[in-house]
Amino acid sequence: MITSLFPLLRAPKVGQWQAATCRRKACSLILLRHGQSTWNKPNPRFTGWTDVPLTVKGRVEAVGAGQLLRSRGFDAARVDVAFTSKLQRAHETCELVLASMAGPDQHTWSSERIRRLQGLNERHYGLVQGLYKNDVNLLKEYGAETVLSWRRSLRERPPPLDESHKQYLPPPAPTTESLFDCQNRVCQAYEEHIVPALFEESEGLQHPPNERTVLVVAHSNTLRSLMAYLDKVDDDLVPKLHVPNSVPILYFFDPSTRAIVSQRLSSSEGMSSHARWLVSAQNYREVRKVIEGHQLTRAIFNFFDDGEGDLELTAAEIDRGLREFIRFDEDIDCVTIAVAKKVAREMRPNESISREEYENRALAATVGLSSPDDDIEGIMDYL
Repeated sequence: MITSLFPLLRAPKVGQWQAATCRRKACSLILLRHGQSTWNKPNPRFTGWTDVPLTVKGRVEAVGAGQLLRSRGFDAARVDVAFTSKLQRAHETCELVLASMAGPDQHTWSSERIRRLQGLNERHYGLVQGLYKNDVNLLKEYGAETVLSWRRSLRERPPPLDESHKQYLPPPAPTTESLFDCQNRVCQAYEEHIVPALFEESEGLQHPPNERTVLVVAHSNTLRSLMAYLDKVDDDLVPKLHVPNSVPILYFFDPSTRAIVSQRLSSSEGMSSHARWLVSAQNYREVRKVIEGHQLTRAIFNFFDDGEGDLELTAAEIDRGLREFIRFDEDIDCVTIAVAKKVAREMRPNESISREEYENRALAATVGLSSPDDDIEGIMDYL
């Protein structure tokens, strides 16, 4: 488990949401992956520490995330500190989110509240940084299994780059990282910077710890690492955690014990998490509609249908079918995409699943969403 990396640090205690504590205050931690970047498009690259900007769609996603947070009670005035990486795609997302959370009250946010940490930078992909993930020459030179192991295992590193590589950065930037290496520095950044802002700092912050909100805007692998730490995810399951673009992820803490107060929810693969994806009523209705109406399953499975009627797909095939679905329907809801990717990511190696099983897992994945009707309202009663 990721907590074993830091035996001397203050790992958060896992608590249950007890009825006896329902009237106590909680502090809030909001995690958000940056919006779509220019290298995040349908044919993605190994981006890593390359400092690429957001696309227009990425900016729209960031504004939408801020509007959603504001509509659910998290306005800009409530955010005491925002942390982000040194990379512009995360920093720009952070600024757009805070401005959107402020709405007409733009005086309620300031860029001075944003703290940039190199420890929150995306995982460094070494020699392959800048290449397309499906690059034919890359797959031919190293083999598809090796390339996949760099992406989906905990400890495998791509080959390091050197000063001759156009993506090279001088120290303290790394020359390559495994997901484990990335976790190490993210957890260190969390303990040294984010924990004090949540529970300890007083000077210059607007709210006491029992009313405090901290926003962290970062990247897929850095947020995956932090969620694994908070939820004490076993090492072999860490690469399976899915972090959607521009969907706020919420954790609530008891400031006196630093225990997480939201209940754990389990997934089909046995992982459990205290996190809640915050979605709008429209997101929630859309994702339920496309799953229960079989639209998502048909779109993905029909791409491979051979007419035999007993089709089963692997995770890689589901990902490919989803990419085709997105290519032909660019207006597909972002939360629907996130749920579809989550199911694929949590599948076991070499596992194949049927249409029916895929739909069952997709429906189960929606349990982790914050239902506009009850889940967040219940948590808000706690606050």
